[in-house]
Amino acid sequence: MDIQGKTIVITGAARGLGAAMAKRLAPHKPVLALVDLKVDDLAAVATACEQLGATVQRFGANVAKEADVIGLFDQIVAKCGAVHALVNNAGITRDALLIKYKDGKVESKMSLDQWQAVLDVNLTGVFLCGREAAERMIVGGVRGVIINISSISRAGNAGQTNYSAAKAGVAAMAVTWAKELARYGIRAAAIAPGFINTEMVAGMKPEAREKLTSGIPLQRMGEPDEIAQTVEFILENDYVSGRVFEIDGALRL
Repeated sequence: MDIQGKTIVITGAARGLGAAMAKRLAPHKPVLALVDLKVDDLAAVATACEQLGATVQRFGANVAKEADVIGLFDQIVAKCGAVHALVNNAGITRDALLIKYKDGKVESKMSLDQWQAVLDVNLTGVFLCGREAAERMIVGGVRGVIINISSISRAGNAGQTNYSAAKAGVAAMAVTWAKELARYGIRAAAIAPGFINTEMVAGMKPEAREKLTSGIPLQRMGEPDEIAQTVEFILENDYVSGRVFEIDGALRL
């Protein structure tokens, strides 16, 4: 895909990986449809992307709500004319042990609310956005691309039953969509980042960061732009589909 002039939807674009993706793609002069829960949170990223050469439209939506997502993609088509690519990046965490048992007593367990909140955003939200994007690509005759952001935690990570299940699911969906949508000229893939130096990680105590980094064979965390570079590669290489790219510095949980 030639990115220039194409409408690329990025969810969870206000910060972290989503913001890095938007800034990486902006010099190609695409039309960026940036999505986050609160539209005002997108102001800084939108300004930066416009300065880099992109045309930017901002949208507020809760990707876990079907009506919001349907309305979102209707608005994107109305304002941008088409949907050429979607990066399903929006996600949350609600970490907890399945069961915390100490001194002969159950102290806590992952609540249904913790489970459901993560599944709603990280799995159902990806399903809804992928479905609506695919529909508009097919109806519009667009040979598009869908990229799901998974995680190294898809292999299973202690304290993340909900997150691991969701991230395994979005990787599987990408492979499934690659098979189903190829007949329409639509590609799908996923990226499974390892530990990335986002704002959340930057706020950790130095000793915690050091412990985290020491287990990575490359001895450093990844940078958001390295995940964004992978998004760029998938978009531009028209023979990439149905694969999950593990960008993790050789770390295995």
